[in-house]
Amino acid sequence: MNVEWFYAQQHGDARGQLVSLEENKEIPFNIKRVYYIYDTLEGVRRGFHAHKELKQLLICIHGTCKVLLDDGYDKEIVSLDEPNKGIFIQSNIWREMYDFSPDAVLLVLASEIYDESDYIRDYEQFIRYVKGN
Repeated sequence: MNVEWFYAQQHGDARGQLVSLEENKEIPFNIKRVYYIYDTLEGVRRGFHAHKELKQLLICIHGTCKVLLDDGYDKEIVSLDEPNKGIFIQSNIWREMYDFSPDAVLLVLASEIYDESDYIRDYEQFIRYVKGN
């Protein structure tokens, strides 16, 4: 699956922790969009889409959540539970975020600006797209 773990270097002392992220350094792409998801109610799932080109880094900077990743052949569930740990998601990966803790803040760094034509929002269409049908 075209996903890899990301571990940010933490800098800290008695005052607390700091994580710094720079595009084309820790982040292997130019960051063109940043957004975050929070106040997600219990039982709510987010996502339900894939991207044709866009790449993302997801970090749950506060609280916890799970992400279902699906490349059309295999599925994997990952837990985001540390503010310095995330996942790089390449294109053509279906994702669903769920099981948000009440205090969860999911930060997303994206390689492209919002473009609806890059989204695949129907799962059956996604399967056809990745399998070339």
